[in-house]
Amino acid sequence: MAHRSVSRAAACLALLLGSAFFMSPGLAAEVATVAVEAPAESPPALMLAKHWHAGLDPRDFLVSEKLDGVRAHWDGQVLRFRSGRIIAAPDWFKAGLPATPLDGELWLGRGQFDRLSGIVRRHTAVDAEWRELRYMIFDLPGAAGTFAERTEQAARLLAAPGVPRWLQPLAQRQVADHATLQRQLRQLVSAGGEGLMLHRADAVWSAGRSDNLRKLKPLPDEEARVLAHLPGKGRHTGRMGALLLEMPGGQRFALGTGFTDAQRESPPALGAVVTYRYRERTPAGLPRFASFLRVRQPE
Repeated sequence: MAHRSVSRAAACLALLLGSAFFMSPGLAAEVATVAVEAPAESPPALMLAKHWHAGLDPRDFLVSEKLDGVRAHWDGQVLRFRSGRIIAAPDWFKAGLPATPLDGELWLGRGQFDRLSGIVRRHTAVDAEWRELRYMIFDLPGAAGTFAERTEQAARLLAAPGVPRWLQPLAQRQVADHATLQRQLRQLVSAGGEGLMLHRADAVWSAGRSDNLRKLKPLPDEEARVLAHLPGKGRHTGRMGALLLEMPGGQRFALGTGFTDAQRESPPALGAVVTYRYRERTPAGLPRFASFLRVRQPE
């Protein structure tokens, strides 16, 4: 069994490093097995956000808090993660959901992401833990009408008699100008929030990365895959000094800040996807002043 684990780890490394990594015939077969493995479920169709920029007019958008929760898609019968994997929610939780498809976030409150993640990713749900959660709805995927109209429809749907108290619409508000938007962002962040989401009020629903959905945070964040652990120097000698990361477009860079000593002793695994914050991008598209935020948990 130990040999099997080492072999599969080497196979994953070979997939990451490509032809420069020597493979024995047996390992080549292992790589082929890893390469053809596919998720058991297909990802649901979701609308995904782009970053906000100053050239946009906030009066065209409805604004809500960016929750530090776990995205959850309800298709009327099954509750899934963004990846498509089924969420092992209690039967009573699912029984309280309508037949209408919903898009929202499972949420415990500000600053509770790690605990929330542990609760919703258990293979067997713990009722007492799930009773602390809220399912915050911000859209009705596939529904007709503009986002403003879908927001009103969701509010009516979730205000109907018999809807459980933990199923709630996420508040959407209009903002008068850029100054008001920035003031709201500062107030929210000072209260422990992550940032704001802005959804164009007149936009019809569409799946995929959209100009009609924007996120605004003090510092933007992105995700990248871990290719290697780079050795540390100075006080970090003998442990990880930086992660070699690969961005979705194939560009690579070293991320060396934002880690605790414990994370340097036991860094994110090869192949893991990590989230990092940064201030701006170089002309080549690489992040400036990037800092580690968290490991994305498998779904």
